[in-house]
Parts: sequence; structure tokens; C-alpha cells
Amino acid sequence: MNVVPLDQLWVYLSGHPLLSLLVTLLAFLVAVRINRALGGTPLVHPVTLAIALLIGFLLLADIEYATYFEGAQFIHFLLGPATVALAIPLYDHRERIRRLLWPLLLACGVGIVTAVGSTLGLAMLMGAQPETLLTLAPRSVTSPIAMGIAEQIGGIPSLAAGLVLLTGSIGCALGPGIFRLLGIRDPAVQGFTLGLAAHGFGTAHAFARIGAVAGAFSGLAMGVTGLLTAFLLPLIVTLFGL
Repeated sequence: MNVVPLDQLWVYLSGHPLLSLLVTLLAFLVAVRINRALGGTPLVHPVTLAIALLIGFLLLADIEYATYFEGAQFIHFLLGPATVALAIPLYDHRERIRRLLWPLLLACGVGIVTAVGSTLGLAMLMGAQPETLLTLAPRSVTSPIAMGIAEQIGGIPSLAAGLVLLTGSIGCALGPGIFRLLGIRDPAVQGFTLGLAAHGFGTAHAFARIGAVAGAFSGLAMGVTGLLTAFLLPLIVTLFGL
């Protein structure tokens, strides 16, 4: 049986778009195993760790991001359907959501204004450039929406996506401790807070660590926050003179 030399195999794989998809899946599987070995701590989130592994691989293999994205764009495409699929648990808890609709909408509005206002205010105090400010502004909504908003208002979509991931990771790490400190035990409140502050990361954490009710309210917060942010953010940005 003929054995293909490793160098020839690498030359073949490095020029094939499926390599990016394979490496992305392997990085995430390794990250999940490491996270589980560490007790599932949110301080080492699998997605954040997988990103670090991928960056290291691309640097070592000298692969441009554009080349990598040609093969990994299928996973990027799945972000949209995955977000829409969150409507299923929302439907299961629609009666409770209907009763709390107005308080939830008010909480989302206050959360958006607080998140965007505090982010822009601190960044301006630190001397950030207008383009950086416009990129930071949508950091508290899920990646597909944040990238679209950043592009529309004059920010950098790719950097906005990275800031969204960083925000979600920090939200998952700090959220459980804040809940314990404030004595918040209602899964609906915990889930809604995680979805509002940590978007997709928080929703995944709510489903995995708290339960279906928390996941449903987290998905609701993530969706409503993204929708309201698309309308409110241009107004807030204008108020800051950007």
C-alpha cells in the first residue's frame, strides 16, 4: 500500500478550503475538552479558547485570514439559522413572556442605553478615535447583528465581531458571581440578564448551566436587544456627536 508523504498531504490540505472547516471543528472540540477538564469554568470559555487555538494555527501555518474564511464561511453562515432557532424555546414559554412583555422591553431599553453610553463614554475619555468608537458601540449584541450595525454606522465589522466575543466571554465569567452576590435565583431573571449582557455566549451558558427557562429568556433578551439596538444605536451615537 502506497503511503502519501506528510509534506505532500499538507500541501494538498493547505490549498483546500475544507482544511479551514476541519481545523475549526477540531479547535472547538479540543477547547470543549479542556474546559471540561477545568470543571466547566466560564473563565476559560470553549469559544474563546478555540479562537486562541485557531489564531495560533493560522500564525504557525502562515495562512491568511481571507484564505481561512473561504473554508470556514459555512460555520459563519450557520450563525443566522442558529439565532432564528432560538424562537422554539420562546414559543414553549410564550404565556409567561406575554405577561412580562412590557417590563422586559423596558429592561432591554435601559440595558442598551447603559451598555452603549458607558462604552462610548469610557472610550471617549481614553481618547479613542471615531472609527473605534463606532466599532465599540454595538459590542453588546450578537455577532451577525453587531457586524451589520458596525458596517452601517461606519465601524469595522470584523473588529466588532471580536469585541462581541470578548464581551460575551466576560459576561459569562462574571455573571454567576454577580447573581450569587445579589441573591438572584430566578432562572428567568438570570437568563434574561445573560442574554442582554452576553448575547450568544450568555444564551449558550444559560441553556447549559441553568436550564431551559433561563435559555428561553436569554434568547428573548438577545433577540430583542439586537432589534432595539439597530433602531436606538444611531440615535445614541448622534447624541455623542459621532
